Amino acid sequence: MAPRLQLEKAAWRWVETVKPEEIRLEHIELAYRVNLPACKRATCRRNCKGNPNCLVGIGEQAWLGDIDENAFHNIDDPNSERRDKNTFVGLTNLGATCYVNTFLQVWFHNLELRRSLYQSTFSYPVLSTEQYYEPQSICEHLQYLFALLQNSNRKYIDPSGLVKALGLDTGQQQDAQEFSKLFLSLLEDTLSKQKSPNLQNVIQRQFCGQFSYVTVCNQCGRSSALPSRFYELELNIQGHKNLTECVTEFLKEEKLDGENRYFCESCQSKQSATRRIKLHNLPPTLNLQLMRFVFDRQTGHKKKLNTFISFPEQLDMGPFLEGKEDQKCVYELSAVLIHRGISAYSGHYIAHVKDARTGDWYKFNDEEIEKMEGKKLQLGTEEDIAETVKSQARKPKCSKGYHCSRNAYMLVYKVQEEENADPSMTNVEVPAFLQRLVDQDNHKFEEWCCEMADMRKQSVDKGKAKHEEVKELYELLPAKDGR
Repeated sequence: MAPRLQLEKAAWRWVETVKPEEIRLEHIELAYRVNLPACKRATCRRNCKGNPNCLVGIGEQAWLGDIDENAFHNIDDPNSERRDKNTFVGLTNLGATCYVNTFLQVWFHNLELRRSLYQSTFSYPVLSTEQYYEPQSICEHLQYLFALLQNSNRKYIDPSGLVKALGLDTGQQQDAQEFSKLFLSLLEDTLSKQKSPNLQNVIQRQFCGQFSYVTVCNQCGRSSALPSRFYELELNIQGHKNLTECVTEFLKEEKLDGENRYFCESCQSKQSATRRIKLHNLPPTLNLQLMRFVFDRQTGHKKKLNTFISFPEQLDMGPFLEGKEDQKCVYELSAVLIHRGISAYSGHYIAHVKDARTGDWYKFNDEEIEKMEGKKLQLGTEEDIAETVKSQARKPKCSKGYHCSRNAYMLVYKVQEEENADPSMTNVEVPAFLQRLVDQDNHKFEEWCCEMADMRKQSVDKGKAKHEEVKELYELLPAKDGR
């Protein structure tokens, strides 16, 4: 018989011999085991149901065991918000602003653009330690944001000032490619008002190339060229497998006939003709937009092309250039912007960017930043996107030095530098006036960290005091005779 059943049987054995009118207090105490000795601590594995004086297993483990300080507060460690050494700073996603964050990280890593932006002069007020700086113009916001990205103590910073200045709706995802165009155009217009010619033309020097639309009349053979500037090449990817095919189609000859005939100045009439694009000059930073978001005539809406496109780490644009043999035309991949998702109206944007100083690749995903191993771009996980069975496509094998993606929508190539290039060009110093503002923000962050640490300590101290108080109560149990 189990010990508990034996105790119960012994406690009620007197019922067999004692009449109801003869029941006394001692019988009641015996039946309910009131006088059983208390169990000694650590002798029972759990609370004894057969002994009302057993005080084991009623919650004392939480108070008599090892102290877990985290149980005394709900305040995260403020140091988890602190930037790790030799890492970059992330950007907070304000709702649907991941597309903005990706471009900001790409532009921040363009050292020439960052250096020129730092050199631009705007009106900065002299602030006391009690005052906090609020940028006014968009360029001031970008200057300050870049300075924080470079020297902030925070793990990530809030870009809401710039986003608000741009008038963007934080709850609605905009067209990323259109945003890139408009922002660079706005930046170009603002910097054109600077006194220094180098600053006035920095956007053109970095991103602007030249091509011309060349039209040849089929009747008289007259050739006419219409020069044009570009800040990015918009490449159709439909029906293509690699970047070379996309560039080739961009430059291919098209026929102008029927209603699309060309008015020839020599013939003074509309004539059939051929037209193609001739590339003349390429910028140091070559932006290639892969046109993944296209208009679907059947549905009347935009759709995303989840087509795999392979692209090289080193791109030779020489075969596509017309003339100017002395021009540098070998480029190295410096950034890949990714759209994760199968719809043109939703999804998430991230950026893979190469550090110009070290050659290391980093993945920028809003607040989170991950360094790639072995100085190599790794896109693997970005391609594992849930799709319908019909749209699933097997990823093609990529040759060495190539990458393959069905989510890359923008490729950024930088012209290959000479091996003996000046290493000082990779060092961009934050100007003193901006550094003072960064120091001010870092001081606020350190004050917040101290405040959070003090709150944590107060909560822990209160918890420990309560812990000791309860331990003292347990020491008084079980009650001794006469108490």
